[in-house]
Amino acid sequence: MLRYTALRFGLIVASFGVIWGLVRLRVLPAGLGDSNYLWVGLLALVVSAPLSWVLLRGVREQAAVQVSERVERTKANFAAAAGEEDEADEAARTSEPHTA
Repeated sequence: MLRYTALRFGLIVASFGVIWGLVRLRVLPAGLGDSNYLWVGLLALVVSAPLSWVLLRGVREQAAVQVSERVERTKANFAAAAGEEDEADEAARTSEPHTA
């Protein structure tokens, strides 16, 4: 999961650098007034989203499998703990004498 996040962040930074260079070369329009970095940042986010969807597909799927396995392991541990608790509760109930 950390690998996907790092690669996604790197893709945003790379997109920012390329777009900033294109704005400096006047291939892309600059923002209004002092909003140039905001413009480049927003454009980098918009451009990097579909790029990450295509380029990071394998890494994203690996991260999804890891998360899914962790969830299943947590569910199994929770079910086992609940079963042990139920058994202990049942044993305590059967060993207590009933007084009316």
